[in-house]
Amino acid sequence: MLPPRRAGALPEPSPSASPSPSLRRVHVRWASYLSLSLALLWFPSGELASTLNCHKTCICASNILSCSKMNLTTVPTGLPLYTAVLDLSYNQISRLRAEWTTVKLTKLRNLLLSHNGLHFLSTEAFLYVKHLCYLDLSSNNLRQLDEFIFEPLGQLEVLLLYNNRISQIDRSAFQGLHSLQKLYLSQNMISRFPLELVKDKTSLERLSLMDVSSNRIKAPPIEELQVLPAWIKNGLYFHNNPLICGCGLYSLLAHWHIRRLNSALDFKDEHTCYLPGPQKGRVGVLDLNNRDHMNCSTFREADEEAWLEQTLILRCDTKHRDLSKTWVTPGNVVVTEGANQTAKVLPDGSLQISPVKLEDSGTYTCYAVSEALNETFYVMVKVHNFTEKGNGEALNTAYTTLVGCLSSVVLVLIYLYLTPCRCFCCPKNNHQDSIHSSMLSAAPSHEDLANNTDPRHVAFIDPKELGQGLNGKVNPSDGEGDQGEMDEEGGLLRKGRRKKSVAESICSVFSDTP
Repeated sequence: MLPPRRAGALPEPSPSASPSPSLRRVHVRWASYLSLSLALLWFPSGELASTLNCHKTCICASNILSCSKMNLTTVPTGLPLYTAVLDLSYNQISRLRAEWTTVKLTKLRNLLLSHNGLHFLSTEAFLYVKHLCYLDLSSNNLRQLDEFIFEPLGQLEVLLLYNNRISQIDRSAFQGLHSLQKLYLSQNMISRFPLELVKDKTSLERLSLMDVSSNRIKAPPIEELQVLPAWIKNGLYFHNNPLICGCGLYSLLAHWHIRRLNSALDFKDEHTCYLPGPQKGRVGVLDLNNRDHMNCSTFREADEEAWLEQTLILRCDTKHRDLSKTWVTPGNVVVTEGANQTAKVLPDGSLQISPVKLEDSGTYTCYAVSEALNETFYVMVKVHNFTEKGNGEALNTAYTTLVGCLSSVVLVLIYLYLTPCRCFCCPKNNHQDSIHSSMLSAAPSHEDLANNTDPRHVAFIDPKELGQGLNGKVNPSDGEGDQGEMDEEGGLLRKGRRKKSVAESICSVFSDTP
């Protein structure tokens, strides 16, 4: 007799009975899990993720995958995790979606997608390729760049977007590209100069080349471009645009040409503009100083001006960045740190002079060097002999001399014409000679020469003293050819010569008048 079975207990299988179908499925499931675990432990992760057929779809050369000219409409799946260079150019991939790769390609550095007819970029297209250094999206049909589209690419250094149809760029499209050095935007439909990329806090910190040539820009921000550092202007290309001619544009490019910047020298003939007017003739920008065009003033490098007691900062505006800079003063003295000098080198390589003195005028030289480059930059400083506010603390020599001369003339006129003596107080016997003695250009009489007591005649010279001019100096007008100047009575005629000598030396004659 069998013992009673408890409620809810499973029946014990007999030794000869086969397992149920549900139990068989459990065994199969556990077996598959076990085999997958063994595969993960046995095979490398790269070989497991790589399902790409390198013999049919792409050409594999170590960590380089060349899938160019394969008539692909989508990105191949199963890309190896070790891929460093992926070339998908010259295909028919029109849309780059977020799921074009389902795994993180942490070793991918170069991605080439040119000549694909690409017209759509997902805002999440680059989430799994954050370590890209080189991205080529040129020669496609892109029309706009949305906000934060390149934000994941914090290590990107080169971005190629030329030869598209881009006309709209969101101001935050390039935000997050902290390592970007070269940006190519030429041959598009851009009508606004993207100044925010190279200016102020919103700029790309490492950007040294930006090409916006062959677009639709008519009026670049000239004043803002003038104050940019030379290492940015050296790689700022905006030639072959429909620019409107102006003397400001001429001065900008003429300055760049004098500084030998690459952006002005490399495409000198392609820097053109359209003259205002109904004809709108196209001329070279550097020819605008021609009379046949706009007759702009020929550009010349201006000197740095400074005033006494101010603080002056001189920039070593070199064409290259991150150079070691050394300054030399006009007296060939090297500015060193810690020396007792009014000039010192700032952390950014600029030279600070404080306070400015008159002897600080001259040419300052900045030597910038690195392991591969060297450059010399000159700055001419002109210091004015007064403070910037101009309160009259110091007057220049010419002005002081002019004031002294005018004061002397006024004193002479007062002395001659505002004396207290009048004609009615003079002796009657000298009435006839008073007319001659009161005139500056007339000669003294015989009695006056014999009795020279009138102090108003001290400026007249005895005609017997040959070769002596006014105030004890040699008169250059006297000498040969003076014969016949004495009349029969011994008077001095001079024939107009005395009037000339007095006029020429009026400041020196009366400079000591009390």
